[in-house]
Amino acid sequence: MTDHQNIDTSVPHSARIWNYWLGGKDNYPVDEQAGDAYTDVFPGIVTIARSSRAFLRRNITHLVSEAGIRQFLDVGTGLPTADNTHEVAQRLAPESRIVYVDNDPLVLAHARALLTSTAEGATAYVDADVLDPERILAAAAETLDFSRPTALILSNILGHVADYDQALAIVTRLMAELPSGSYLSVNDGSRGIDPVFEQAQDAYNESGAVPYNLRSVDEITAYFKGLELLAPGVVSVPLWRPEAASPAPTVIGEHGGLARKP
Repeated sequence: MTDHQNIDTSVPHSARIWNYWLGGKDNYPVDEQAGDAYTDVFPGIVTIARSSRAFLRRNITHLVSEAGIRQFLDVGTGLPTADNTHEVAQRLAPESRIVYVDNDPLVLAHARALLTSTAEGATAYVDADVLDPERILAAAAETLDFSRPTALILSNILGHVADYDQALAIVTRLMAELPSGSYLSVNDGSRGIDPVFEQAQDAYNESGAVPYNLRSVDEITAYFKGLELLAPGVVSVPLWRPEAASPAPTVIGEHGGLARKP
């Protein structure tokens, strides 16, 4: 268990701010201040955070129920909130196996909340940086069988990789390890949709927090190169297979998709 002394509470942190926007309690005053400063400029960020989470839930539901996937590699987990990957997957298929990856001390301190699992399945936590795909794959292989189809989840993590070519290379390396029939789920903040969102993000990036880089829809789409995108392709996340009972979806500055490795 990580010593809380390793957690810097003087600088806002994206995982804790995201947790605050989602209504969680795992954050500090500095995170609430940064989160409130952001929402003062762009209140829609709360919608983006919640829409992102709902997109992930619908992705995992499809992967388990329709695609028969039983293994998940979730990189850039963030803090536990409602409907974590293992909860959605194991609710539908108790034998599902999930490996979470993050390298934040606060997330590590909360790993016990993530490490609950059904008796039939497995849930593991890997302390590794998204910039180190070799370490991620080596550690995840202790829990997952990479000869079987696996879903790679990259939810709002690639924006933290400053160099876009490096982000592309990380996706390529991680998917190269997974067999035919595996899936890639990506969603990230997008440029070119909402100038107020971009203004708020630019201000956040200058605050001293770890920057998060919005990407164009074309750049997000390129993560899926060589894979078979499922309909409706890369879209604003509320438009990805919305549930019938939900209100009419609107376009927001968060795009994602789900694709199968042939």
